[in-house]
Amino acid sequence: MPWSEIFHNYLNLEPGIWEVVLRLACAMVVGLVIGTEREYTHRPAGMRTHILVALGACTVSILGEYIFMHYSSSADPARLSAQVVTGVGFLGAGTIMREGVNVKGLTTAASVWAVACLGIAAGFGHYALTVAGMVMILLTLTVFEWLQDKMFQGQMHKKYYIVETADLAATLTLVNETASVEQGSVTGFSAEAAAQGHRISFWASFGGRHRKQHQQRFFTAIAEAEHTLSLHTGDEAVQTKA
Repeated sequence: MPWSEIFHNYLNLEPGIWEVVLRLACAMVVGLVIGTEREYTHRPAGMRTHILVALGACTVSILGEYIFMHYSSSADPARLSAQVVTGVGFLGAGTIMREGVNVKGLTTAASVWAVACLGIAAGFGHYALTVAGMVMILLTLTVFEWLQDKMFQGQMHKKYYIVETADLAATLTLVNETASVEQGSVTGFSAEAAAQGHRISFWASFGGRHRKQHQQRFFTAIAEAEHTLSLHTGDEAVQTKA
């Protein structure tokens, strides 16, 4: 029997129970690895979300094969999978948030979509493609993030804060002390009376590889202070090096 005919017959075989389990396990590993990286960096979609997306996409792919084999040999087994690629975009959109003029969560949304695609590949039994894709995605989320930070570590992220406070002196002290701890600088202070106390505004700048973490901790410290009534921010990127 020619090899082409053997290969054709193999493609038309219905996957057995262990093959199905292997494909689902492969999809689960993909979701676990990529999701763990997102969980570790405190992103909105974490390990379980990525695992569920990968498993769901894998299941749909396997189901497409079953439909093709049992009901109509003229049906397209990839039709259901195509709907997954489209529909998972709505899930990814849920991870996108806006803070001032900045948009966050785009990378996580992209990772959810990419994991769904790898789940489809695993569902059709393309293990090499699935594993290679997982490695490439993981490298993009880790190594390339480090490279990006290296390339742009000379850029200071400057954010404008407007704080309404019941205790002006305590807030000013907190702002200066927290900025010092988080390796930031505060400029452009202004203060005025407000309905329930005082309203102060200022610019806070953070630089270096971990500027986002410093900025987030600074924001949290001000927002959770006992005397803070409200906190509003706006974003601006300022280049500090040529």
